[in-house]
Amino acid sequence: MKRWAGMLLAMMSACSGGDWYTRKGDGNFYGRRAGGVWVRGPWEEIRPSQDVDEVIDQLCPAIMKLPRASAGAYGQEYCGVIYSVNGVYYASYGSPLGKTILMYPETRKQCYSPRFVVDERGRTSIIADYHSHPWQPSPMSDRDLWSHSQRWLLRIQFDTACRVMKLIPYVGESRPGEVFAREGQRWKLVGYILPEDKPFGIVTKVEP
Repeated sequence: MKRWAGMLLAMMSACSGGDWYTRKGDGNFYGRRAGGVWVRGPWEEIRPSQDVDEVIDQLCPAIMKLPRASAGAYGQEYCGVIYSVNGVYYASYGSPLGKTILMYPETRKQCYSPRFVVDERGRTSIIADYHSHPWQPSPMSDRDLWSHSQRWLLRIQFDTACRVMKLIPYVGESRPGEVFAREGQRWKLVGYILPEDKPFGIVTKVEP
């Protein structure tokens, strides 16, 4: 009963003025096109840089300001992209579009990785998608690591404690994918993903 009461409260909050981002954003910051999700950029909350890591380091604090981004089992995932224009890296707005699967005792959140970025200033090149998890600790899930879900060169994921992880999938190559954790101003290799001729999604951890 407490679980369903919590869900009802979360739904009521979403329908009220608290979920300003969803009401303002759909069709403005993000939307659907040709069977996929588009996101708008640049997101003014993120300072652009010629160093992609400087953009990545700003993502989690910015996303955590959005509605229910840190609400745990009743929270909201957000998905966006990192892209370049004329050699400078930018981040798009985060999209909440996706589905929530009820799984006792919690819910599994999903947001759809964007296929397109809308930036009227010029030609864009997407290099990474990013997404948040509304709880902690939360490493990359099996679904985050699946080969068929990778579209770009990198995947960035972070939880409510702003623990940031990076996947380099090497899709189409025989070499293992690599998983990194952000530690200060550097990336630490924490695991390998088996190539696609083996069960993709199995992480071989690197000894500390």
